[in-house]
Amino acid sequence: MSLGEVLLCKTNLGVTGPPPRGGPSGAPAQQALRAQAIGPERAARAPMGSSAWGAGRTPLVGRGPGPSESRVPCVARPVRPRHGPGALPGPAVPTLPRHLHLRQEEPHPLRAAHRGPAQSVAILLYLARKYKVPDHWYPQDLQACARVDEYLAWQHTALRRNCLRALWHKVMLPVFLGEPVSPEMLATTLAELDMALQVLEGKFLQDKAFLTGSHISLADLVAITELMHPVGAGCQVFKGRPKLAAWRQRVEAAVGEVLFQEAHEVILKAKDSQPADPTLKQKMLPKVLAMIQ
Repeated sequence: MSLGEVLLCKTNLGVTGPPPRGGPSGAPAQQALRAQAIGPERAARAPMGSSAWGAGRTPLVGRGPGPSESRVPCVARPVRPRHGPGALPGPAVPTLPRHLHLRQEEPHPLRAAHRGPAQSVAILLYLARKYKVPDHWYPQDLQACARVDEYLAWQHTALRRNCLRALWHKVMLPVFLGEPVSPEMLATTLAELDMALQVLEGKFLQDKAFLTGSHISLADLVAITELMHPVGAGCQVFKGRPKLAAWRQRVEAAVGEVLFQEAHEVILKAKDSQPADPTLKQKMLPKVLAMIQ
């Protein structure tokens, strides 16, 4: 799952999570949560504890795998509790129900496809529509929605491409995979990144609070997650760009500082990566080179 999807799920999905400690508990409460996640008709057909409960399940959130289930990546499992002892500071964040997942019996056009840049955007739009997130993420107003669509159509061949290439050419290829990158290639990559940043600031951000208006949207979420790639490589993408730096602070405040840092914790440590195992390098290198062309 992309970082943008994680941030969207954890901040404004708008789905009620498990009952708080001291609230309703037991089988009826769990069955009610399950009905909320997968629909009352399906919940009634396969009550919890029955043989049908768990048949064909592909859990992505919450519970670990059962005896006959293989482990799959989690969608948005909090690292630390949001409520009670040990909770993270800041406002409460809605959590996903335990059994909210894309089930195998629900055909989804992106399930079998390789998750490229277009798929990541499509899944964000899918989440926004399916779970009716607050309107500012993907507005119903046609003009406001068109501004979000305009950015999403531009970014994956412009900003995303250049941010990804900067990360790999500056750090991941020479440090992680041990593949030299010529100074000329690195200079070209950073120059192309600089041009993309000029378009981001001059065409999309301009003098607005966020990329498409006065409220945060999916465009801001996608943009900030891409910009964290060169930041993780040590590029000073916000230096000398006060408008872009102020926008980054507004996005971080809207998402929540703790959640923002948690979501980008791994990518911000990219420059400290250790060399890859030779077997892993041999397996990864052809795919990486094809990806960053």
